[in-house]
Amino acid sequence: MRVVLAEDLFLLRDGLVRLLQAYDFEIAAAVETGPELARALAELEPDVAVVDVRLPPTNTDEGLQCALEARRKKPGLPVLVLSQHVEQLYARELLADGSGGVGYLLKDRVFDADQFVDAVRRVAAGGTAMDPQVIQQLLTRRAADDQPLARLTPRETEVLELMAQGRTNAAIAERLVVTERAIAKHTANIFAKLGLEVSDDDNRRVLAVLAYLDHGR
Repeated sequence: MRVVLAEDLFLLRDGLVRLLQAYDFEIAAAVETGPELARALAELEPDVAVVDVRLPPTNTDEGLQCALEARRKKPGLPVLVLSQHVEQLYARELLADGSGGVGYLLKDRVFDADQFVDAVRRVAAGGTAMDPQVIQQLLTRRAADDQPLARLTPRETEVLELMAQGRTNAAIAERLVVTERAIAKHTANIFAKLGLEVSDDDNRRVLAVLAYLDHGR
């Protein structure tokens, strides 16, 4: 699996290169600026891009904007964005086209090698990998003034958080130490209470839930 990596901090970039190579990823390019990233994505056509939100020369959201532009030119290009802090706007922009193959992780997750590599692989396969803190902020902020979300039980809210991270029913069941049938029931209840059509496609259901939670912001 070929990866284009964009990170302006040398030590972190070098560490990510070594980590990904240890898990049999091929590093097609490891760059540190927005223009370099744009060229690499256009010329190398990687299987997945791992991109820091803030890159030179602007050090604002250059990495994210380069990734979004690449996805406009090649719809569905898998992109996993790394950020130092939770920025809900970045998550919304990533999810806006609804085509999947996107992820948003805090950089702290990089230090958990298995979790990080799982996120890269999930995004490369067309799935979604959202940081738990992003999901928690969306849920908390929305719950204060949203009647349907307030009707969820504590267990349903917990399932929704895990579902929005991109986890399957089987993975949620394993995490919560319950049966997959129980999770299927919770999922059906969640979609019913939120007025969302039930879907067997994990990626579409995550995007639908996130779009609902983010509606009207």
